[in-house]
This record gives sequence, structure tokens and C-alpha cells, in this order.
Amino acid sequence: MELSPEIAQTVENLRGEVAALHAELIRWGLVMWTAGNISARVPGADLMVIKPSGVDYNDLCAEKMVVTDLDGHLVIGDYAPSSDTFAHAYVYRHMEKVNGVVHTHSTYATAWAARREPIPCVLTMMADEFGGPIPVGPFALIGDDSIGRGIVETLQGSRSPAVLMANHGVFTVGATAREAVKAAAMCEEVAKTVHVARELGRPYAIDQSAIDRLNDRYVNVYGQHI
Repeated sequence: MELSPEIAQTVENLRGEVAALHAELIRWGLVMWTAGNISARVPGADLMVIKPSGVDYNDLCAEKMVVTDLDGHLVIGDYAPSSDTFAHAYVYRHMEKVNGVVHTHSTYATAWAARREPIPCVLTMMADEFGGPIPVGPFALIGDDSIGRGIVETLQGSRSPAVLMANHGVFTVGATAREAVKAAAMCEEVAKTVHVARELGRPYAIDQSAIDRLNDRYVNVYGQHI
């Protein structure tokens, strides 16, 4: 595929960014061995950048990131794309505001996925970042877009950027790949905290009106707005 100079430069920039972001998955203890992946949509083109399949995190670099179209077919790169490529591609085709997708098998969040149980909104951090409980998506096999369909169906109508795919792990979405990484890190943190709270006793759910106010403040007021 021949790309315009502008798109080609964007692709190269994103390959470097996505490669570097994988270090954040290690930093926050969200992945093991070669499992997990990050992708980013290429603005202005029906393309995405994604991690190659089965490559060690220590060996990842911009040149090893692969580029596929939004049907999951390889366009640029010398490596086979991630086994989750079709899931990522489906998300981009059906969620136009999503520009980054992350997949992890982080321990505590995946334990909730194994129980097929949503993480209840019992923390202000959850109200802020997820706008309510973290939902559970359906069980789906790897290899086609079944996981992507489950992600999209589950997140439609939800404010959560994270979904626990049953018996599998965590998928998060964001306006950027970095935002999706942040959601993955926070998903694991709240999964662990709520698990500990349940070990100690009964956590108390936050009222919906308070969740709405907390989420609105976090989205529209928190941080720097320059």
C-alpha cells in the first residue's frame, strides 16, 4: 500500500509510540511473558499499529511494530500481527472515537473475569475513571472478531473504558493508546482493592447520583485544561 508522506510519517511516529507504551504494561505488572498487546488507530487512514505476535517485550522496537488495515490484514511489517488483531480491528470499525486498544491478563482483573463477575463501583477512583462498575463481556475464542464483537456490545451504553472478557482477561479502550494503557493500569488497581475489601467484609456501593457527579468532575474538571 502506498501512503501519502503525511500518513507515512504518522505511521512511523505511532510505531515508535506503541512500541514504547508496551514498557508501561511491564512497569505496572499487567503482563506476563509475551502475552498482552497495544494498538493505535492511524488518524486519516483505515489502518492501525499493533504489537507483533509472540515477540518478547525486551525485543520490541518501532521497526517490529506491524501495521494492518481495519480488517486485520498485514500492510506493513516483517512479523505476524498479534493474535488479537481481528478483535482490535473490529473495535476500531465500530467505535469511531476509540483510537487506542489494550489487552492484558493482569492477575486480579483476570480473576474477576474468570468468575464472570463485574467489579462493583465501591471506590471513588472507579466512579472517576470507569463511571460505574467494570462490566463483563461474553466468552469468545481467539482467532477471529468474536472478541471484538463482545467488547463493542458490552461497552455500548457504558461509560467504562474497560471490559472483563469472560475467562480471558482485560480489554481497554481510549481516545489515545496511552489513555487505554492508563485504563488498564487502573482496572488492575481497583480489581485488587475491591478483592481485598471483599476479603475484609462487605464493600458498600456508591450511590448512582454520587457516581455521576464524581465522573462528571473527573471528565470535565480534573487535571489541566489549557
